[in-house]
Order: sequence, then structure tokens, then C-alpha cells
Amino acid sequence: MDGKTLKCGLPSDEVELRKLLTPEQFQIMVQNGTERPFQNAYWNHHEEGVYVDAISGTPLFSSQDKFDSGTGWPSFTRPIDKAAVQEIVDHSHGMTRIEVRSRDSNSHLGHVFDDGPGPTGLRYCINSASLRFIPKKS
Repeated sequence: MDGKTLKCGLPSDEVELRKLLTPEQFQIMVQNGTERPFQNAYWNHHEEGVYVDAISGTPLFSSQDKFDSGTGWPSFTRPIDKAAVQEIVDHSHGMTRIEVRSRDSNSHLGHVFDDGPGPTGLRYCINSASLRFIPKKS
């Protein structure tokens, strides 16, 4: 993933990542792709719990910060821990956006926009394929 070293114990080369991820996850997380709106696992998911990085298992987003943005992708007002994500200026596709990457796995998660609800005004628009959901224990 851009030749950067991952944390100890995490897959770091393409062969290992292809074994761990589905083809769709690999295309999104490693090759910076995007899944189709309204046709992904978590866009309309309402269970209580935590969304973690599909590679590292690092907690990234809480269901408490999830909202329906109407875009067809899971949207959050903030990450659980801002240090768990990196925000990088992205000039691809003829526009300027802010890409969101997982700090631990250096994988593409989605983008953040400034058109979200309070209290942050942010919309973290995240690919379901980049996440794994851990339900809250009763």
C-alpha cells in the first residue's frame, strides 16, 4: 500500500492482502476505489456497535455518530479517535476532496465533506467494504 510499512502483524504486501480481502475490498482499500451507493452492507445499517478497519481491526466509527446522509454510503459525523484516521488532500477525478485513510493499515476508507449535521458539520462518507461491524454486547 504505497510501499509504507504497516504495524507489526498486519499484512503489508499485495499477496497477503489479496488473501485477507475480497476482490471488492482490495479494489477499494488498496487501489482507492469506491463502491456503488445504496448497494453496500452498511449504508442503511442501524444496529448499535462499532465499525472497525477491515484490515487492522482498529475501531474507527461508532453507530452513535452514524446518520442517514441520503448518499447511499455509511456516513458519520466523526471518527471515534481522530488519531486513527489520516485526512489527505485528494485531487483525483478533476476535483479537490479530503480522502480519509486508516492510519494503522494505510487503507482508503472514503472522504470527508463539510456538509454534515451538528455538532461537527462534517460528513465522513465511508465505503462499507473498508469496514467490519462489531455489534454492541448486551
